[in-house]
Amino acid sequence: MATITISSREFNQDTSGAKKASRNGPVIITDRGRPAHVLLSIEDYEKLSGLNTSIVDMLAMPEAPEIDFETERATIIPREIDLS
Repeated sequence: MATITISSREFNQDTSGAKKASRNGPVIITDRGRPAHVLLSIEDYEKLSGLNTSIVDMLAMPEAPEIDFETERATIIPREIDLS
């Protein structure tokens, strides 16, 4: 994944080229020589933000070691309810 840096002037003159470059990695857009914005492909953005991660993937935790988990049985105590 290559990072490309372009000036805001270059971005304004060749927006299409910047969008094409973002397919290969982030494009840093500078303003007066200082990084100001980053252009990402939607795929890179979704990976970074985790928007397409399903709850099943999040709960699977494939990188986690075996976890011992024991619970105590809940005790339900019945009580009378006054519905009058």
